[in-house]
Amino acid sequence: MGNFRSFAWLALFWAGALMAQSYPSKPVRVIVPWPPGQATDLAARFVAMKLADNLGQPFVIDNRPGAGGTIGSDVAAKSPGDGYTLLAGSSGPISIYPHLQGKLGFDWQKDLVPVSLVCTVPYLLAVSPAFPANNAGELIALVRSNPGKYNFASSGAGATGHLAMELFNSMAQLNAVHVPYKGSAPALTDVISGQVGFIFETLSATVGHAKSGRLKALAVSSRERVPALPDVPTVAESTSLAGYEMVAWIGYLAPAGTPRDTLGQLAREIQKILQTADMRERFTALGAVAQASTPGELGALMRSESDKYAAIIRTANIKVD
Repeated sequence: MGNFRSFAWLALFWAGALMAQSYPSKPVRVIVPWPPGQATDLAARFVAMKLADNLGQPFVIDNRPGAGGTIGSDVAAKSPGDGYTLLAGSSGPISIYPHLQGKLGFDWQKDLVPVSLVCTVPYLLAVSPAFPANNAGELIALVRSNPGKYNFASSGAGATGHLAMELFNSMAQLNAVHVPYKGSAPALTDVISGQVGFIFETLSATVGHAKSGRLKALAVSSRERVPALPDVPTVAESTSLAGYEMVAWIGYLAPAGTPRDTLGQLAREIQKILQTADMRERFTALGAVAQASTPGELGALMRSESDKYAAIIRTANIKVD
């Protein structure tokens, strides 16, 4: 009997190992809840291309844009948890929109599980070349001494850049007027021309303007300086706002019920992919910082980011139509 039990356990072990080795046995769909060419789309494509090479099956990008990323996220959340549907998750639909729009069609804490972080995207505090401040400390002093005189742009009420600025204003005790736009392009156009005073926008959208001199880069929002703009200090470095940090995150998620072995396998593959010099350079050019994680680490980040954005939205009393 003892030998039979040992044989049975050994058979189960090898069956599990063979099942793990057989994944994926068919194409994997990667839902991107944004249009082609957007930062989340590009980050997801970079990784999907290498996953396909390493695992021997296509990882097919399926763009499902709309409603701030929540439409595609809902499709992923309602897909089978079999490892053959993944989601390119990001700050907006996961960490922010549930606090702005109330109940969505899905609950990310119940319907989705983390796979791996892919990258973080810092924000750049920027002004026009003619703006009378050359660093974040001078900006704070100028705006603080002229309450209500200066305004700041964002790509829309409740957008990540808007929330980054609200946290900055709150910590620095600034009274500045918010001017929301329908997208980052028109917002940046008016900052560059001097029509609006300043902006916090993702490095992906601003790094080209900063390098060309169309924008004056004052500070980055991350804890450390970024490879794309190594000479630009962090907010914490250049001001008295110790502890200021705000970055967007992009990562791979999966529908709830996806086998833990599959999640772990994908996370390990993503970690290997993001350690290559070529991939890190691609993310730097995108204005992002390549960064992998375990499923548990991404889950902890998602919860902490959700709590952070909820507090900012509540304190600034941000509403969206």
